[in-house]
Amino acid sequence: MNIPLSRRDAIRLGLMSVAGVWISNRFSVPAWGVSAPATAAAPTGKAKAVIQIWLWGGPSHLDTFDPKPEAGNDYAGPLKAIETNVSGIRICELLPLLAKQAHRYALIRSMTHGNNGHETAAYIVQTGRKPGDGLVYPALGAVVSLFKGYDAGYKGLVPPYIVLTEPQGRFSEAGFLGLKYKPFATGGDPSRTPFVVEGVVAQGISEQRQKDRRELRAKLDALEHVLPADPQIQAFQQGEKQAYDLILGDAGKVFDLTQEKQELREQYGLTKFGQSCLLARRLVEQGVPYITINSGGWDTHKQNFETMRRKLPELDKGLATLLQDLADRGLLASTIVTCYGEFGRTPKIDWQPPWNGGRGHWGKVFSVLLAGGGFKGGQVVGASTEKGEEVKDRRVTPADLIASIYEQLGIDPNARLPHPQGLPVQVMPEATAKLKELV
Repeated sequence: MNIPLSRRDAIRLGLMSVAGVWISNRFSVPAWGVSAPATAAAPTGKAKAVIQIWLWGGPSHLDTFDPKPEAGNDYAGPLKAIETNVSGIRICELLPLLAKQAHRYALIRSMTHGNNGHETAAYIVQTGRKPGDGLVYPALGAVVSLFKGYDAGYKGLVPPYIVLTEPQGRFSEAGFLGLKYKPFATGGDPSRTPFVVEGVVAQGISEQRQKDRRELRAKLDALEHVLPADPQIQAFQQGEKQAYDLILGDAGKVFDLTQEKQELREQYGLTKFGQSCLLARRLVEQGVPYITINSGGWDTHKQNFETMRRKLPELDKGLATLLQDLADRGLLASTIVTCYGEFGRTPKIDWQPPWNGGRGHWGKVFSVLLAGGGFKGGQVVGASTEKGEEVKDRRVTPADLIASIYEQLGIDPNARLPHPQGLPVQVMPEATAKLKELV
């Protein structure tokens, strides 16, 4: 029986983790032994890749993309709103670079799901499904990996679904699709030199030593000499070759940010987030279809505004430069960029100790930034009420957003997903109201 190898299994067998990734994705049977859909993409898709900026913890919509200065201090707090380069669109004063890029993105100010729990809200926002029917659905990135990855002819050495840098956790990205469609989390910190990517770069081990290890392993591997024609041995050898090509060849250089001009690196910001944005652009250039930048620290129950003054300039610098860089290279038209968390935060500020200006969880209404990949910029979809408490106009659900992203990628939301028990499960529920005003 053929059993897909996980990364940890590969490590236990003496391989580098990247070899495990490559073998499990390229030479194993599909997850759970279920074949992927024969028809993956519709011919109308304009986008080739997605960069998802995941603001883990849930940022305040009032302090980012839906400011309410007229609501008073108990709602707006000390942060002011500024005009963007698109008339009538205002965002937080701590996002001045993004204010100059408003023509490139749309703001959805009426996103809603009504759930205030981190785990459940993250699951809803990532899958477009509500829990409770006994199924664990795959996240957006896993579905893109299914339809745009190895099963669909993806040839890249870098896995088709990358998370920079730490796993998102709290929900299963692959769901019932299985481990084959989980993302590869790089680990490490791209703002450091060298950027130590799990299984690609090892601290204290030179390139020559890697080559010496490879030669020694080949000499000691008796099975390759005894059973040279065995299909599984040949698959193993091919996987090992591709892994070493990634580690020691040109493909692995995508993770080497020292190849970029220092001036550009500084424009992105010499931070973990800023350099992750730069790396995401490099991965798109390599043809990787789905990249998540996992940015934590947005769960601001206490001292919300102190955190915003620290986090927002970092977000502003990295995201604004990413949009400009993608546009300058002709990549924004084919690359969807999203920025949001699992929910917003309570419009009314809790000034009392120990919260000291904190905001709680708020799933009734929150904001999403959406750019590129055929989506029209310079627009606002929907509106929240005067104090940002509820949806006022054009209710948008996570399912609506995800279905719209799939269509821009050429993935049919009505296509069937491979289920381990053969259940008839569609990519998305039928009742979705796609963002037609943005395409």
